[in-house]
Amino acid sequence: MNRKGNTWNFLVLPILLLLCAVELLFSCGTSKRKEAEEKRVFRYNQAGAITSLDPAFASNQANIWATTQLYNGLVELDDSLKVVPSLASSWEVSEDMRTYTFHLREGIRFHDHSAFEGGKGREVTAFDFAYSFGRIVDTTGPYARGLWIFKDKVLKKQDGTLSDTCFKAVDNQTLKIYLQSPFPNFLDILTMPYTYVVPREVAEKYGREFRSHPVGTGPFQFKEWDEGNALIFLKNEDYWKAGLPKLDAVQISFVPDKGQAFRNFMMGRLDFVSGIEESSRDEILNLDGSFNQELAKKYTIERMPYLNTEYLGFQLDPNAPVYRNVPNHPFLNPKFRQAMSLALDKERMVTFLRNGLGLSGDHGIVPTVVPYFKAKAVEGYSFNPARARELLRESGVDLKTAPPLVLHIAKEHKALSEFLSKQWKETLGLNIQVSLVEASVLRQMAEGGQSAFFRASWLGDYPDGENYLALFYGKNASPNGPNKTRYQNEAFDSLFQATRNVLDPNERARIYEQLDGMAMADAPVIVLFYDEVLRLTQKDVKDLPANAMNVLKLEAVEKR
Repeated sequence: MNRKGNTWNFLVLPILLLLCAVELLFSCGTSKRKEAEEKRVFRYNQAGAITSLDPAFASNQANIWATTQLYNGLVELDDSLKVVPSLASSWEVSEDMRTYTFHLREGIRFHDHSAFEGGKGREVTAFDFAYSFGRIVDTTGPYARGLWIFKDKVLKKQDGTLSDTCFKAVDNQTLKIYLQSPFPNFLDILTMPYTYVVPREVAEKYGREFRSHPVGTGPFQFKEWDEGNALIFLKNEDYWKAGLPKLDAVQISFVPDKGQAFRNFMMGRLDFVSGIEESSRDEILNLDGSFNQELAKKYTIERMPYLNTEYLGFQLDPNAPVYRNVPNHPFLNPKFRQAMSLALDKERMVTFLRNGLGLSGDHGIVPTVVPYFKAKAVEGYSFNPARARELLRESGVDLKTAPPLVLHIAKEHKALSEFLSKQWKETLGLNIQVSLVEASVLRQMAEGGQSAFFRASWLGDYPDGENYLALFYGKNASPNGPNKTRYQNEAFDSLFQATRNVLDPNERARIYEQLDGMAMADAPVIVLFYDEVLRLTQKDVKDLPANAMNVLKLEAVEKR
């Protein structure tokens, strides 16, 4: 554990007392205090609430980071974002690309739990995976948040519903998955936390409350969750990867103010911070994007590409609730949308609002870091005031009689909203009203068609252009899919589906570039920037891997 001045930090002591009360990790006896202080505990803060430790609900970064410590899947991504074996030691794919056969490792055991015979975690089998996958595609159950990852991919019945045999355990160590048609990125799909394996007896014992009684196979096991205050994971002594984990525990705090969390880090009370608040960014980055050299001497600072695209979305469904009694809204006019995009100096926005952290969104929705994809091949919208004003005239929109133009944006992005509204006013004479709302409310409004113009982002579920372009696929229209703009284009949909038969990743990337260009021509979104991630760790933290998905993987981390 990192100690400053050999003092017990303010976060660990309350957690220690909590653990003592239920006879968990450490002893509270005076003679044991030094031993407790020597425990290797990794501490990080989660500003956004963790809503569930059930992988079926791992739909945001907070839940994903937590569940990654507790569970495993058939396969996983390595640090270079390549698919490698996990609980499956090997697999074969049929010649027609429709049948995947996985061979499970022997001797992998779930964490100990009273639901198992004798309280000892039993061995994982292929039947557990068949159950876990079936659980998230059961549309009548409460866990179907992950349905979309298998929808339109695995085998279907004649009535269009998923087949009962799309996931088949042949025996304890062999699992077969049958696809309706080839899907080149199917192995990438299986790296997602939704597909982590869970034990039927524990999941069914707790039902929805499995969220706070998780049992997996991961490097750490659940011990205590004081919601809103602290979450504790302990080392899985029987982890299947030899010599791992190297930490004794993981401690998660829930300070909602990222600025305060950064100060806690500076005082040695946290081991790691990522996603720095605007108020703290100036302390870390100079205006030219270089690191503060004094901080760089004290801490490990990393800056890397991030598979995240930040954008503004327009609601394009004329029948959406927000357009009720408002026919011919300007946001339904493509030339008006194009003008709004060309009116933004995104490079200046990244420089002054983010100290150069990120790349201006001058191309399509797919970020530059995606393998094989050439983002610069996609014609997007760079700052061009003259062309913006020309398109505004061509749109025929009369600003004097137009209805109110409202941008809904999360409260924490007030500075961004001020920059945007000022630019539209200066360049086009647009009076864009800004409505600051809670992030959860904004998400509900966008998905429910109750906002005509909203800020959103897409953090890739896996490193392939298809995952980003799914935002524009007609069948993914919200509220049942990620297409929040409800963009519809038959030519786009047809070509998007056709990519599933293209096995060469380079050729598939070229088609993705064409698809991205098709969508950008219709301007359903304004791409703001392609994100970069900034991470700081204490100097005594070693072997914390970094990748473009910003996955927090703690199994091999050491504290020295």
